[in-house]
Amino acid sequence: MTGLRLYNTKARAKQDFAPIDASNVRMYVCGPTVYDRAHLGNARPVVVFDTLFRLLRHLYGADHVTYVRNFTDVDDKINAEALRRQQAGSPGTLEELIHQRTEETIAWYHADMDALGAIRPTMEPRATEFIGQMIAMISTLIAKGHAYAAEGHVLFAVESYAAYGKLSGRSVDDMIAGARVEVAPYKRNPMDFVLWKPSSGEEPGWESPWGRGRPGWHIECSAMAHELLGESFDIHGGGLDLQFPHHENEIAQSACAHPEGDFARVWMHNEMLLVEGKKMSKSLGNFFTVRDLLDQGVPGEVIRFVFLMTHYRSPMDWTEGKRKEADITLGNWHKLTWELEPTPWERFSPDAKLVEALTDDLNTHMALVRLRSLQDQPQALLDNARWLGFLPDGERETFRAAWLNISSGSGASPKLADLEQHLDHLWNQAKATKDFSAVDALKSALIAAGVEVRMSKAGVELVPGTDFDPVKLDAIL
Repeated sequence: MTGLRLYNTKARAKQDFAPIDASNVRMYVCGPTVYDRAHLGNARPVVVFDTLFRLLRHLYGADHVTYVRNFTDVDDKINAEALRRQQAGSPGTLEELIHQRTEETIAWYHADMDALGAIRPTMEPRATEFIGQMIAMISTLIAKGHAYAAEGHVLFAVESYAAYGKLSGRSVDDMIAGARVEVAPYKRNPMDFVLWKPSSGEEPGWESPWGRGRPGWHIECSAMAHELLGESFDIHGGGLDLQFPHHENEIAQSACAHPEGDFARVWMHNEMLLVEGKKMSKSLGNFFTVRDLLDQGVPGEVIRFVFLMTHYRSPMDWTEGKRKEADITLGNWHKLTWELEPTPWERFSPDAKLVEALTDDLNTHMALVRLRSLQDQPQALLDNARWLGFLPDGERETFRAAWLNISSGSGASPKLADLEQHLDHLWNQAKATKDFSAVDALKSALIAAGVEVRMSKAGVELVPGTDFDPVKLDAIL
């Protein structure tokens, strides 16, 4: 078996990965708070850990990997959105409006992430399904002296856990100085964080030993991970923005409630997303959701490709240039493979060099380089691209229908795909010989036939223009 090496944030080093139990490799990834559409930054960890999920399934067997990604469906942001709707005149109680919002947002999330080619996780627990386990875990923390009740709240006592800050590498004093902490008279320490808080009459709430209330955000993931994956599991993932305080707090809660376990052995964090070199924000006018791009006609596989062009531990810059490059590359792959049928999964094994790139801490850039090198082997390109989440059935059918419509003409014209491959071949020759006369002649003939010729480092793309005449192609080849 190919060895897998992953960067462990907690160790600050790339390490050989050895699962606790190779027959049940377990991974937990923090999922969305379901109050609105997923923006582009929310989608990056989905694609990153979907890629890891695919790799783990290959290395250990599809039936031997458990991937859990939660839905946070109890949160003040959800409550605020439901209240806004109620005040705007939407019928129903606040509880009913909260339920409506979470249901529709989960449906949106599934549709958008499916469009990016992400495989659904093994389990997608909702926080509201595990309130009992959260209450039990909080009770254990109180009994062990790691938490305390105060004015209807329960707080975790940070000073009771000596290793607090190890994941992020910060001291408690540094964290107090740099964090936005809620100043409350019932806190013993400014860094103590909420495990349970009271709910008003209309807010979602559950009965507990500390009164009617609802859980804090951090305890949700700890309780769900423990219930579904056990006291020790292999990988915990999420965006770098979750490292502190969310993941730091998860570790503290879990280590104190279940000191006999390790919680997560490996911690993985993807870096943040930029747009044209700037942080995405509504004030800059560069904030958009995955659905915004899909509705603009950007295929989900193009978004996925742009994400995987950059290593997950580096900031990813979404640019129009990268989008175009991904669009051209995938268009070429569709043209090379549109007439082929995929190899059934039970008979397919991914390319060894592709796997080798991914086992080196998910080197997706090199994985895409390897896929590009398979362009002279269309069947291998098709099968391996599909294994990595590209060239899905829906996109292939859409492309096939469009390609047949524009390239066949009366049935006598040569296909644009043949001309595209020929021009690409001539261009590569010309770059070596410095004689571009044949390239220029073919380009002129194509333009005369109403074909737009696009040439970039990604390759050659021929696009029928508004005056495209397939009959004029007959004289070219």
